[in-house]
Amino acid sequence: MFKEVVFMYQIDFKKPCSVHFIGIGGISMSGLAEILISEGFKVSGSDMKSSELTEHLAKIGAKISYPQAADNIEDPDVVVYTAAIHPDNPEFRAALIKGIPMMPRAELLGELMNNYEDAINVAGTHGKTTTTSMITEIFMEAKADPTVTVGGILDSIGGNIRVGGSKYFIAEACEYTNSFLSFFPTTAVVLNVEADHLDFFKDISDIRNSFRHFIGRLPQNDRGLLIFNGDIEDPDFFLKGLKCRVVTFGHSEGNDLRAEDISYDSFARPSYELIVRGERKGRIELGVTGEHNVYNSLAAIAVALNAGIELDSVKRALKRFSGTERRFQIKGEVRGFTIIDDYAHHPQEIEATLKAAKMYPHKKLWVIFQPHTYTRTKALMDDFAKALSLADEVILADIYAAREKNEVGVSSGDLAEKIRLSGGSVNYIRSFEEIEDFVLKNVQEGDLLITMGAGDVVNIGEKLLSM
Repeated sequence: MFKEVVFMYQIDFKKPCSVHFIGIGGISMSGLAEILISEGFKVSGSDMKSSELTEHLAKIGAKISYPQAADNIEDPDVVVYTAAIHPDNPEFRAALIKGIPMMPRAELLGELMNNYEDAINVAGTHGKTTTTSMITEIFMEAKADPTVTVGGILDSIGGNIRVGGSKYFIAEACEYTNSFLSFFPTTAVVLNVEADHLDFFKDISDIRNSFRHFIGRLPQNDRGLLIFNGDIEDPDFFLKGLKCRVVTFGHSEGNDLRAEDISYDSFARPSYELIVRGERKGRIELGVTGEHNVYNSLAAIAVALNAGIELDSVKRALKRFSGTERRFQIKGEVRGFTIIDDYAHHPQEIEATLKAAKMYPHKKLWVIFQPHTYTRTKALMDDFAKALSLADEVILADIYAAREKNEVGVSSGDLAEKIRLSGGSVNYIRSFEEIEDFVLKNVQEGDLLITMGAGDVVNIGEKLLSM
């Protein structure tokens, strides 16, 4: 077994080099590879099997090999790998033997940011994908030609990547495994800081410290801009001593950007009066649902105004933006009831989604929830029960393990009992097939059914719609 060694390596668009990706077919890795190809880099990569993403990369000039093997390492200048790649991977081992510089995916993403005038990073425990997408829509409406990497599928860019000009780079900044501490933002958005990813972080204090370090990566001068949710608990912990520019947004009156007179249409889409430093700037209408998206949009507006984008462009883009895949996505109707899919897997996300759903036309609100990871389920059990109790009826699937083994001794049955104690109505049904049968027997015409979670629970809705 070789000890992992990571060499520092600078990615400079003015000096294209050769880059090899181990696991190039991943949605994030393939996007970064495409950016490098567009800048004249020689790109190679490998994966276990062919996919639409690898075939696309091959068409635009990448050399793709299947499967992963030591012979695929043909002396590139640098090798990029993901956290899923272990030291016993044959290509990883070959690169170490040859002494080729290596870097994790997050480090490459950070290096890319240094090649743009403004690297806009969107961070937060939740809301990153929607807010990144809002900013993208606004910049595209304003013909600002951004380069974008987003953690979901955005129809207007045909996927999760957009290769644009060299001025703006818009990217999600994920806190998990401290990935965002490899980034070099010039504009940083912090939407919220909550307890999550407790398989990596020790506790909420550990998470808050990581976000403080992320904010500290901004240029500590007028070039750096922090757009911060001023309603986060103890904001001075994050803001004290900063020498970059700071713009706050949120609910309370002390924030630079606020929303007043919030109202909703018949499909739970909000509109509000935009207040910027005490001055009314007109009414904003959103094409997405829920009050939480009011505050996501305020963050996006702050980014746009800093870039000098006209408010008319902002308004048009936000009204047109209807969300990304798996974010309150209306999938269709079956037997007279509506199916919506949502990625929510944290109690605050669930609460926000269900509050939005309550304003959507329906008779009874059903939720099929698939908890995501054992550690998160155990650590936030009471919060999950409270949030899910907002639904009229809850159906629980088994916990989606993702990267974990059940070393904490928790099950969806434990969560079901908590929901009952919170006064909620719940059924724990272990298999998807049984859940589908239960839904067809019990959900009525005019009801609203939401499949919810970060795992494969979406497949239940897809199966029901195919019946």
